[in-house]
Amino acid sequence: MTTLFISHGAPTLAMEPGATGRLLAELGRSLPQPDAILVISAHWDTTQPRVSAVETPETIHDFGGFPREMYEMQYPAPGAPDLAMRVVEALADSFPTTSMDASRGLDHGGWVPLMLMYPQADIPVTQLSIQSHAGPLKHYQIGQALTGLQQENILLLCSGAITHNLHDFFTAERDAPVLDYVPAFTNWMAQKIADHDIDALLDYRTQAPGGHRAHPHEDHLMPLFVALGAAQGSGIRYQPENTYGILAMDTYVWS
Repeated sequence: MTTLFISHGAPTLAMEPGATGRLLAELGRSLPQPDAILVISAHWDTTQPRVSAVETPETIHDFGGFPREMYEMQYPAPGAPDLAMRVVEALADSFPTTSMDASRGLDHGGWVPLMLMYPQADIPVTQLSIQSHAGPLKHYQIGQALTGLQQENILLLCSGAITHNLHDFFTAERDAPVLDYVPAFTNWMAQKIADHDIDALLDYRTQAPGGHRAHPHEDHLMPLFVALGAAQGSGIRYQPENTYGILAMDTYVWS
């Protein structure tokens, strides 16, 4: 099965899918059909790893100031409590404090890309939290512990952003000119991923051009390190677009 890293962009991707939405829809059609999906989203950030064990995940509208239609959207996929237990088991040796959450639903880092990839909402799905304070290495190790799930036909959907500095939001135009540091950072990351230079990637904040500016807070890049740890084989980079001048929408697929 496949591991993905998706830059999910603004929540309005669900309403204005653009080139990114077309890419995600094509991936949903072309990738092998998973039996279940484990989402690692930048929008569930906890002190210790937690995995949702609910039977019917709520569609969480964890954003403000968007059109009313955004808050009416629902993604009624079934939950995956059996997968949640497998995740706890997989992490037990290295991360024994991992626990199950009896109420957590799907935040927009999960349901927005899933709505575009699998609009029928018929594949069981659950979420695993990140710990943004813990840094890249821990998330890489979490990914390593989860790699065996791919042999069980589980899709790992790691959802964050390859660039995410909301202090740089300067326009509401989706196709605004891109700030210089965005391609500098994303191209450096792409080269290191292609080279499988994990040491450099783990040290991206000091080595990558624009590392701190691309991610003043690390939450949105942590799902990438989970994907890197879990990934099998060579990753393929897709660059569907840059949005709002600051959000590169890079997607990586390992299969």
